[in-house]
Amino acid sequence: MPIKSAAAKKVKPSVMILGVGSFAHSLGKALADTGCRVSTYLTRDYGHYAPSLVGPVYSRANFPSPIPLLRREKIDLVIPQSIDWAQQPWAADLIASGSTIFSPTGEAMRIERERDFARQLCAQFKIPFPKSFVASNRLEAENILAKNPRPFVIKNPLCSPTSPIHTILCETVADTRAWLRQVNYAEGVFLQEYLGRAEAGHIALVSGGEIYSLVTNQEYKYAFNGNLGVVAGAPLGGLVERDENDKYGLARELLHPLLPWFRSVNYHGPIQVTAIKSRDRSRRATRGTWQVIEYNIRIGVTSGPMILRLLKNPAETVWRTARNEKLNLRFRDKLNFGCSLTLAGYGYPFTQVRGPHLPLEVTGPLDCDVWWNEVARNPDGGLMATGHRIADAIAFGPSLKSALATAYSNIRKIRVVGSYYRTDVGQSLWPPGTV
Repeated sequence: MPIKSAAAKKVKPSVMILGVGSFAHSLGKALADTGCRVSTYLTRDYGHYAPSLVGPVYSRANFPSPIPLLRREKIDLVIPQSIDWAQQPWAADLIASGSTIFSPTGEAMRIERERDFARQLCAQFKIPFPKSFVASNRLEAENILAKNPRPFVIKNPLCSPTSPIHTILCETVADTRAWLRQVNYAEGVFLQEYLGRAEAGHIALVSGGEIYSLVTNQEYKYAFNGNLGVVAGAPLGGLVERDENDKYGLARELLHPLLPWFRSVNYHGPIQVTAIKSRDRSRRATRGTWQVIEYNIRIGVTSGPMILRLLKNPAETVWRTARNEKLNLRFRDKLNFGCSLTLAGYGYPFTQVRGPHLPLEVTGPLDCDVWWNEVARNPDGGLMATGHRIADAIAFGPSLKSALATAYSNIRKIRVVGSYYRTDVGQSLWPPGTV
């Protein structure tokens, strides 16, 4: 698609991020470093300090709608952190405002928002998807389990940060039966067959009617070393590998078959597929089939900051994707891997436990990106941890080993009493398809 206007050539747009914490901090800094003017509309009641380090911040308490801000500040580009923006009373006004949005809209959002819609899409385009069911109440769910006695991953049918059910991974029938007695059925329940732990993801951009692969990624979703404990609300670590050529075949098998649908709904924006490699026990252990777990229409809280740092032209790439134009991805030389480590705070992942505000100490110079999350300044000017997720340390390198080493050397320099981080990222679940 040729560039036809001066506006289309603009690669330093004025940006407003809809979000908080390390997501807004990291994306804002990556774009500000290219010369963009960045501000943040704070969508939640925590994590306000970090975004203020890269530009003006605006509280939803003071501005119930961001639309007047978009006009006043002449915002060109809006980047949402969550799909929940589309449920806000000002969503239609945002779409009509003339600001370009780095997100699919309308029908295209259903691929993440509605889990059973994603399953139907996969059936239509012959993409493997685990056996799944929707139930409206406990009785229906227990009847499904009785007829299909297998372990299920329990999810909310509608995806949202405020969903009454967050992912519950059951590895046995007994686990599933026990949890079905406990979950909140306000929106029903989505039961997806449990296929094991050999999980991986692939993130791409859809723009100008084409799919552009970016990275293959891994998220460390369990709270503790050895992939033990509960699945946390957000990952405790992550890896990305530059993968514009789709080295592991995830895009080829699970994204490219959807190209007719992407084009039919005018999809343009990020797309992430998360999949499990299920094993056929009658074959060699190294073989298996990728099956879709879910699709997401964001670049991700964990992977997004790494993706923008891997690109030579992050602002241009985001801008042109939001405008549905052809892309020219340019990666930084010799940066093949990224590693993200999260410093978790007092009580995490059990968010019902609230700790006090605690002093945060940085014991030495940092030589990688550190993005603050639930952190604030105390009256004396020092930093303090104010919640469950404190910071993300993100490092890059030509090899996985070098990226891991740099990330770990930096996160060890951040101290808060009662905090912890996983010390085993990269020692399992990688390369993709392993456990």
